[in-house]
Amino acid sequence: MAREIDDKKKRKALRKLRKAAKRAEAEGGPGLSDWEREFVDEVEERVEKYGSAFADPDKGALSEPLSQRQMQKLREIDKKSRGKGGMKRSSFKGKAKGKTFSPRSRDIHDDVEVDAENTERSTVSDGPRLVETPAAPPSEPKLSEKARPRPKLRLIKNEDDA
Repeated sequence: MAREIDDKKKRKALRKLRKAAKRAEAEGGPGLSDWEREFVDEVEERVEKYGSAFADPDKGALSEPLSQRQMQKLREIDKKSRGKGGMKRSSFKGKAKGKTFSPRSRDIHDDVEVDAENTERSTVSDGPRLVETPAAPPSEPKLSEKARPRPKLRLIKNEDDA
C-alpha cells in the first residue's frame, strides 16, 4: 500500500540518490562499495514503486520519501562522492602523532640558575640555596648468572632460646 507522498519530494530524493551514485562512480571518483550500490538501487526502486522507501512510522515522517537513517546514509554517500570523507567523524580529537606529553604546569627548576664555579644552585630570589649532589660513581659491570656468587643461608641464634 503506497502512501501519498508529494511528487516534488520523491523527485528530489531520487535526484539526490542518482546524482550521488553517478558522482561516486565517475572517473576519478571514490566508487561505491557493494553495500552502498545495493542500498542506492533498492531505495531508488522502492521510492519509484511505492513513493516511499520505508513503512514504519517510527523511523521518520510519513510525508517524507526516505527515513531519517536513509537520509543520513545518503548524505554520507554524497560526502564520499565529493571527497569530503564518507563516515561521520567523532567530535573527540585523536592523539597527535609525534607529539610528546608536556604538562600544563611550571617546572620548579626553571627559576634556578646554575653557578659553574661553586656547583651550587641559587634561586633567582635571595631565598635558600641548594647544594648540588655529586654524580654517583660508575656502577660495576653486571656479572652473568654463573659468575654471580650464590646467596648463603645464615642462621642467627635467638638469645632467648639458649
